[in-house]
Formats: sequence, C-alpha cells, structure tokens
Amino acid sequence: MATILIVDDDNDIRALLEGYLQDHGLRAITARDGSEMKRVLASEAVEVVLLDVMLPGEDGLSLCRWLRRESDTAIIMVTALAEEGDRVLGLELGADDYLTKPFSTRELLARIRAVLRRAPHQASVHRPDRHLRYRFNGWLLDTAKRSLTNPQGVHISLSAGAYDLLLAFVRNPGRVLTRDHLLAATKGRKADPFDRSVDVQLSRLRRQLGDSELIKTVRGGGYLFCAEVERDDVP
Repeated sequence: MATILIVDDDNDIRALLEGYLQDHGLRAITARDGSEMKRVLASEAVEVVLLDVMLPGEDGLSLCRWLRRESDTAIIMVTALAEEGDRVLGLELGADDYLTKPFSTRELLARIRAVLRRAPHQASVHRPDRHLRYRFNGWLLDTAKRSLTNPQGVHISLSAGAYDLLLAFVRNPGRVLTRDHLLAATKGRKADPFDRSVDVQLSRLRRQLGDSELIKTVRGGGYLFCAEVERDDVP
C-alpha cells in the first residue's frame, strides 16, 4: 500500500483527501505546513508528497526544492494559481506533476497512480538520513556534511547560497538552468526577480572551483554545468 503525504494548511481539504485516498486503497497521512512535513518524513516512508504551493511559513516551492535535494520521492504540486510561471518553476525544481485548484478527487487519484506507475522503484524511497555524494572532475560534494573537497583533498568553505547553487548544477549536469531556476534554488519562491545576489554567488563559486569553463553562460538561456557527474548513494 503506497503512502501519500498530503501537505495543506486547509483542515477540510486535508480531511477530504485523506478519506478519499484511503477509500481507494492508499495510505494517506497529513501535514499542515513545512515543519510538520519534515517531522513526518523523519519517521515515515512516503512514496508521493502532495504539496500545496501556498503554505504558511516556508512555501511549497521552497519545500519542493528541499525535498528534491533530500530524496527522489515523487512530488505533485497543488496550487490555486493558474499562472504558467508557477507551474513551470515547480516542475523545474523537481516536481513530477502539477494540479491547479479546484480539481476533482478522481483526477488527483489518476495522477497519483500515474506517478506511481512511472516510478515503481521509488517505493519507500524517502530516508531521513539519506546520504548523497556527487563527484565531478576530481571534486567531491558531500550532502550529509554540506562540504566540498577539491581534487587535492582540501576542504573548500561554501556559503549556504553557494552550496545550494552548486547542488542545483550537479543535480542537472549538461542542462541549461535559467536564472529563475537558480534564484529559486538559492532563495526559494520569495526571490525577487531583480535580485542580483545569484550573480555574485555564481562569480564566487566559479573562482572557488578555479575553472572558468566548468559553468558556462548560455546567451539568452542561462547557465550550463559542463562536467560529468557521478552520484553515490551512501548507506
């Protein structure tokens, strides 16, 4: 029985969806906000997170970024906003699907089952202590320690923003990442589109990596991480 985590601050919606999904052969658990979501994930194995965008405190897009960094658990974003930009940003951050309110419970069930069919290997994939390491050009990025080590074995100190920026790149090697994607990766949904801090962080990260060709600027498109990346799942 697959477990679905419903993250929504509306009590009535949580109760409705929880009962409906359980009536249709799924185990449903709920959380009111990001803090509750993280507490649940610390103790439960979850196959799909149904994540509302508009939440009190940390919003859904920021939580989507956090969740994708921590695991491969399937994510279905839910929002009352019909704007294309919100849907695109959610998918760029790693969401598997997107639903716009109001939606029918039958459609939700069909989308959940479709996500489970596409990724049957993801069953019980969320592990709170999951440890990932990314290797590229002799460098090592350790997500458990949030540390970067150069090819000579020297630890390189990264700011929180630079770490999130590099993590976005190593998770998407060979893919053009837009500036909006990088802003969301470092600051979440509340990022100001005119915020230039990502440019400062990118310049600093390039200097720390010491290779101007590693992160290339794509004119009119964004940025491209050019190294081959290997990922280790550490028990």
